[in-house]
Amino acid sequence: MKLTVGFTIASLVSVLCCSGCATSPTGRRQANLVSDDQTRQMGDQAWTEVRAKYKETSDQAVRDFVNKVAARVIAAGSLAKEKWDVIAFDSKEVNAFALPGGHIGVFTGIIPVAGNEAGLATVLAHETGHVIARHSQERVSDELVSQGLMGVVGAVIGNPAAHPAVMSALGLGAQVGFLLPFSRSQEAEADHEGLLIMSQAGYDPNEAISFWNRMVAANPGEPPAFLSDHPATSDRIAALKARAGRRSRPAPARVAARPPAA
Repeated sequence: MKLTVGFTIASLVSVLCCSGCATSPTGRRQANLVSDDQTRQMGDQAWTEVRAKYKETSDQAVRDFVNKVAARVIAAGSLAKEKWDVIAFDSKEVNAFALPGGHIGVFTGIIPVAGNEAGLATVLAHETGHVIARHSQERVSDELVSQGLMGVVGAVIGNPAAHPAVMSALGLGAQVGFLLPFSRSQEAEADHEGLLIMSQAGYDPNEAISFWNRMVAANPGEPPAFLSDHPATSDRIAALKARAGRRSRPAPARVAARPPAA
């Protein structure tokens, strides 16, 4: 019996998605085709690569500032049971990250944008929110599904090199229609988890809005939302305002008016 491309793709998606499913903290169904141990190993490997590429800042004030905020965020979430490495890397990149396996990295370029402890807590709570929501497992699983689709279609149409337009279109379709929407869902969930963690850590969740407004000023140019793995910043700020407004306001944390100079 001759199978159509559409039927084959649908069958593959069904098999792969049913073979491993999980539920995110917000109740969204997630693909889960890799184990926690595998994800931790990947996180450890990525951490080793980052440490080989970037140097830790020698500014003790910045290191203390980052460690203080990270300690409060870790203690507030469901992460305290794991040992965490926290390093402030000397780099102008405006970024920070958290990896499965217990690793938090902060590039010093984000310190001025953070503005204070609550601003940095916004970033670290968001990044650890990704870990809590098992987004790394989901991203890897999504990539496996995408690669599987490419392989199946390549087999169905014969020689992929003879059909570059078809394979190119499929690759774009997989990226824009499948992987990126899931990434935007993950970002929204990490924002949601981040507000909860901030509140539990004693930081005012409304400070997240101030932080993202500063990020807009620092990064005025953005790709179109439908071609980005992050929500448009304006959309993110609107969602944060709605979520923060529904939460009870915690006692404001004692935060530094200004972080140490990076």
